[in-house]
Amino acid sequence: MSITELSRRLRRNQTTAEKIVWEKVRDRRFMNLKFRRQVAFQIDLLSSRKTRFIVDFYCCSLKLAIEIDGGIHAFQKAYDLYRDSVFESFGVRVLRFTNEEIIKDGGSFERRVFEVLKKSLPHP
Repeated sequence: MSITELSRRLRRNQTTAEKIVWEKVRDRRFMNLKFRRQVAFQIDLLSSRKTRFIVDFYCCSLKLAIEIDGGIHAFQKAYDLYRDSVFESFGVRVLRFTNEEIIKDGGSFERRVFEVLKKSLPHP
């Protein structure tokens, strides 16, 4: 299966937490920023091998990736750190939330993203 097909499948089969976040950010609902969901990245690393990743949500204008982590991420912390470091080496900031954070307190999403944006946007 290609990474594009996998992205499409993930968009069709969102988790509850992903649905909540998508409703908050779709159609420029969050601070008039354009977010895309289940975005595929193909990155050429020094190993001359293409590395492929899919991020849950991505804002191109801010180079901001948002990941909603399910239970599996408790067992793949090293991989997640590696992946985040690859993105950060290309100037992409990664924010991670757990499913529980989103479902129990959706407001934490807005607050954390806003705090990141406040630090990175120039003052008027």
